[in-house]
Amino acid sequence: MGILTKLVTAMRGGATELGESIVDSQALRILDQEIRDADTELVRSKDALVGMMAKRKVIEQKIGDLTRQRTEYEGYAMQALAKGDESLAMDVANRVAEIEAELATEQDLAAQYRASEQDAKHAIQSADSNLRRLKQQVDTVKVTDSVQRAQATIAQRHSGAQSSMNTALGSLEKIKARQQEQTARFEAAKEIAQGPSGDLQARLRDAGIQPGAASGASVLARLKSQGTPALPKE
Repeated sequence: MGILTKLVTAMRGGATELGESIVDSQALRILDQEIRDADTELVRSKDALVGMMAKRKVIEQKIGDLTRQRTEYEGYAMQALAKGDESLAMDVANRVAEIEAELATEQDLAAQYRASEQDAKHAIQSADSNLRRLKQQVDTVKVTDSVQRAQATIAQRHSGAQSSMNTALGSLEKIKARQQEQTARFEAAKEIAQGPSGDLQARLRDAGIQPGAASGASVLARLKSQGTPALPKE
């Protein structure tokens, strides 16, 4: 297989995949159109059945007329025979035979129409029932598709929200780290400004020793050394 043939085959394969992808993505729309087409064909079938039934009724009316004519001419033939007019009776009998031949043709045609009507009715009823079930199934499929798309949207939004939350938490941790670093810098600058004595003062304070601060015992000893003041006379 040459390179050109392979390229053509690859292009055909790509076109087929693209076509299948389009059909899959538009499956519900295509199905809706197919149902509309089936509805249209069903309506046409019902119209054709109505026309067939109308023609059969016309034929049956003609059969009724021919039956009445046959009865009428049979009566004429009997009257002619009663009068002894064989020639007239034969002419009337020939007319009866013509009526019966036409009547037989119309009866056969009516029987064919009735049989066709029954077949058409069964076909239409079956198609109507199948189409109704198909519509119900399509409605179910549409609801399921709608629910699944909603679930996909919710999942996508939840994923996006979770991603945003993770990003926010990461940013918060970075801010906290910067603040801690800045606080440490302030404390370091303060220690540098205070010098060694400042560091010593801090260490004494941390040890619970307050240099220069008078305790209660030292204050009492100092007061005793000053002597007891004389009480005022009454």
